[in-house]
Amino acid sequence: MATKKTASSKKSVATKAKPNKTTTVKAVSATRTTNRLPGLTSVKTPQVTAAVAEFVGTFMLATAVIAGQGQPVLVLFALVGVVLAVSAASGAHVNPAMTVAAWATRKITAVRALVYVVAQVLGAMLALVVLNAFVSQVPEASSQASMLGQGAQELFKATAIPTGKEWVVVFAELLGATIFGFAFASARKQADRLSKAFTMGLGIFLGLLVAGSAAAAVSGMTILNPAVAVALQGIDFNSVWPVTVYVLATVVGAVAGFVLNDLVEDKA
Repeated sequence: MATKKTASSKKSVATKAKPNKTTTVKAVSATRTTNRLPGLTSVKTPQVTAAVAEFVGTFMLATAVIAGQGQPVLVLFALVGVVLAVSAASGAHVNPAMTVAAWATRKITAVRALVYVVAQVLGAMLALVVLNAFVSQVPEASSQASMLGQGAQELFKATAIPTGKEWVVVFAELLGATIFGFAFASARKQADRLSKAFTMGLGIFLGLLVAGSAAAAVSGMTILNPAVAVALQGIDFNSVWPVTVYVLATVVGAVAGFVLNDLVEDKA
């Protein structure tokens, strides 16, 4: 009997000494929740997270395009960085044309497409406001500097569409957007984030290189992103051509690129 009691008491001690895993997990979970900002959990939904990612990503891209004066190589690396930063949250569209193309080919819903486009345009507009605020703090050029041709510092902006050559720029933008749309659609199917980022980056590089060379022949330029066109002050609703070039042609080209990519994938 003594032996049984001793064994029973040992079991009791061992049971008491055994840590409660459930309590520990709850304590850790409570600590993590406490560390978050108040009210963040209730607001944080997949759609809100994606919208914020598109807003921030487009802001960064538009800022880089303005600061880098639209150089294709700089845009390449800027887009790679943005895709690596936000693709996990939203897919890193950061371009209304690509979002509309994804919706048109039934890759995303209409609601998500609308949310993305609004976030992208707002992000690009903020980039323009922020950079313009910095430039406005630069002292005005002195009279001596003005005589030497050194005017007040201005932000990089879209060049005027050459009169009489508008259709050349339209088709250049259409071609470049098709190239980028094809690459973008291909990148969406890649699981590796680094491969996706460089596919998109090289896609925009090729699009800008080809389309930009064609447009430059008539002293025009291509942008391949309606939101960035807003940041570059290229959208002017007083004329039909800026909207035709930087919005309509870009969207049509992006849709064409997505459709071509689907055809290639189906054949493969």
